[in-house]
Amino acid sequence: MPENFRMWFEIIFTLSYLIVLWILFFAMKNRMDNVAKGDEKVTRRFTLAFGLLAFGDSFHILGRVAAYALGGLDAHPEIFGSPVGIVGIGSFATSITLTIFYALMVTIWKEKFNKEYNWFSYFLFAMGAIRLVILFLPGNDWQNASPYNYAIYRNIPFWIQGLGVAFLFWQDGRKAGEKLYVKLAWLFVLSFAFYTPVVLFARQIPMLGMLMLPKTLIYGIVAYIVYKNLFKDNA
Repeated sequence: MPENFRMWFEIIFTLSYLIVLWILFFAMKNRMDNVAKGDEKVTRRFTLAFGLLAFGDSFHILGRVAAYALGGLDAHPEIFGSPVGIVGIGSFATSITLTIFYALMVTIWKEKFNKEYNWFSYFLFAMGAIRLVILFLPGNDWQNASPYNYAIYRNIPFWIQGLGVAFLFWQDGRKAGEKLYVKLAWLFVLSFAFYTPVVLFARQIPMLGMLMLPKTLIYGIVAYIVYKNLFKDNA
């Protein structure tokens, strides 16, 4: 695939995703008063989760677009007199917000299925906290190319956290006949199926980085089906 075509395809695709995600977030906010009775807490947390997702992805996507405009993904424009690796800072921001996103999914599971926090849910919160600590370690070198070992360190708790949420949604969604949560569980699993080869092998096979596009699309689909099932149909 020609590099120029790949760049423009990524820019158009990711900007379109970002616009749609922000539209869905504001649509959720505008319809909060019309959600089904009993779903208020769940819909509020979904709205917060997708607002955080859009916020973090804005840094990530706009950072990459700006870097392309400045000559390439290794661009370090001067901000307040110091060079800044805008792509790395964007990745740092979205890593934080995605971690909080999945922590919010645990609270949604508790609220929706009337559960008490148990050892497994606390374990998932702990994985999120450990990941946040790792994200702030200087060894990540967000300003430049993050070392491979740190990419693995910070993603191990993230894999556990995200797939753990998928398990909770799948298990209790099936028991309660809540098809929405079963669908969300499978979409989360699919997103990690696209994400994992990028983390493990994209440095050796750069074309694998394109798997981030369907992974990104899945989060847009997640936002849409949540909106359609919990907001749109009840308005």
